[in-house]
Amino acid sequence: MNLSDFFAQTSELLSHPGPHSQIVVSSRVRLARNLDKKPFPGWAKKPERIALMEEMKSAVDFLPQMVSAFSERMENLTLLDKQVLVERHLISCEHAQKSVGSAIVVNPSQTLSVMINEEDHLRIQAILPGFELKQAFSIIAQIDTGLEEHLPFAFHPKLGYLTACPSNVGTGMRVSAMLHLPGLVLLEHMNKIINSVNKMGLVVRGLHGEGTDAIGNLFQISNQITLGEKEEDIIERLHVVIQQIFHHETNARTILLKQQSETLKDQIGRAYGILNHAYSITTKESLNLLSLIKLGVDLNLFPREVSYPIDSLFMEAQPAHLQKSAQLLKMTSQERDSLRATIIRDKLNKIPEPLLLKE
Repeated sequence: MNLSDFFAQTSELLSHPGPHSQIVVSSRVRLARNLDKKPFPGWAKKPERIALMEEMKSAVDFLPQMVSAFSERMENLTLLDKQVLVERHLISCEHAQKSVGSAIVVNPSQTLSVMINEEDHLRIQAILPGFELKQAFSIIAQIDTGLEEHLPFAFHPKLGYLTACPSNVGTGMRVSAMLHLPGLVLLEHMNKIINSVNKMGLVVRGLHGEGTDAIGNLFQISNQITLGEKEEDIIERLHVVIQQIFHHETNARTILLKQQSETLKDQIGRAYGILNHAYSITTKESLNLLSLIKLGVDLNLFPREVSYPIDSLFMEAQPAHLQKSAQLLKMTSQERDSLRATIIRDKLNKIPEPLLLKE
């Protein structure tokens, strides 16, 4: 599959909402693996990285799950292409900086991606829409087994899988869920949730993981420790925590409807008005306002069919996607802000006012 065809496809995260997707946007399981007796990518010399990349890429391309996949060496991608992949959560910010000796393979539905020679030799990821942690783990386990039949992984009988970063040693697994939590934010309960989650050995991050902000009321919850734990235990603990946060967010939305309806009407009304009439808007402001429209959809204040165009704007409004859609090699931030506002206005003009505003 070539890059143009790949970018033209709609991600399954948008086209097929999963269980409890009003709150749990996506579920992800990622494995870090390294080849036995081979230097980690950060220590390998360029010829070594290239040789290892070719060996691993062939094994990944051969997987039955990667039929008709997008498979490319990183030096053949533009900076803009790499940033689009970051915005789609298919590669990390760190991998976007890689060039010769690194590669990426993504299946057609964009639910499986393999980063080759990122921090580790292999970063294997399954990402599914909705609350599907256990299903994502099942898929990634099959990929892991398939690759291990062709590639000798570095494994210590006491420590487990060996990784470039000590925090990944053991299972080499990171499990996370992306949650949309506007109710808890509006009620100012998020600090309590974050403190509670941290005490459980989990971590809360922003939209694009470590070091990023939680714009659009989107929060990524993931495990921190992999050493000395079984994969199933990590999955189960996070599953229980996500269930608890899901119930807290559901309760918060009920409270907003019953006890703070004026606040809710004000927030959604302002968001609807600004997005419908803005001629320049930043990424952060647009995603924060779109979050409130999404909340209105989830609370049946808009028709259900509004859900897809609003969800798609979360991706389309991001900088690289805007520039890709404009087919321009360079755009100033002002030009992107203007184009973003135009795209959002065009979509929202087809959406009726929220029901709470019709009095």
